Amino acid sequence: MAIENFNLPAPPGFRGLHPDLPIRTYRRHLPHWRQSGATYFVTFRLADSIPQQHLRALKRWRETWERSHPEPRSDKEWEAFAREITSRTEAWLDEGYGECVFRHRACSDEMSNSLLHFQGERYTVFCFTVMPNHVHLVMKPADGLELEKILDSAKGFVSRKVNAHLGRKGKLWEQESFDRIVRDEEHLFRVIQYIGRNPAKAHLPRDQWVRWIHPDWEKSGWRFHENA
Repeated sequence: MAIENFNLPAPPGFRGLHPDLPIRTYRRHLPHWRQSGATYFVTFRLADSIPQQHLRALKRWRETWERSHPEPRSDKEWEAFAREITSRTEAWLDEGYGECVFRHRACSDEMSNSLLHFQGERYTVFCFTVMPNHVHLVMKPADGLELEKILDSAKGFVSRKVNAHLGRKGKLWEQESFDRIVRDEEHLFRVIQYIGRNPAKAHLPRDQWVRWIHPDWEKSGWRFHENA
């Protein structure tokens, strides 16, 4: 399908990676890049969403990667590492492993409502899809607020709500999220279509996912294309 959006201006509120502004980097299990005013593509998942044998295989792959890429590692090497981890992990997520609490509409509604609760105050969410065991979104934090703190707050709130709804206790989320700065409009288009197509790619029935895009973006021609 033609990428018609590239004939349109950037959607309202979007700002990609700025070449002249500083970037902060930190690493936990994954590398993370931060730039003030930037828009991010984020994925976070439930704690039980990947089988242990896959996690062990991923650990072995990382150990091999680290041996073949000794310190000091360049940003380019870290970016390639992050892409590979994300690719492998997201394929496993679509297999629908784990309790998949967001198959319950009451739970997915809690997630959706939480993502939009501080819309226009602490952040702007531009689009998201709530899958049974993970969430994809495009978000821009407000000035002075850190992405990870926003996500931790939303995930903590939803964890309490979901556990109460299901009458259970314990850890709901994998602590660390996957995130990338959206580079430009072309990258943004691919991200939006990836998010929009994820339910169909995972062969989910309509009642097992929730999808949303900012109405101002839809008015500007930026929307989910089912066959993109």
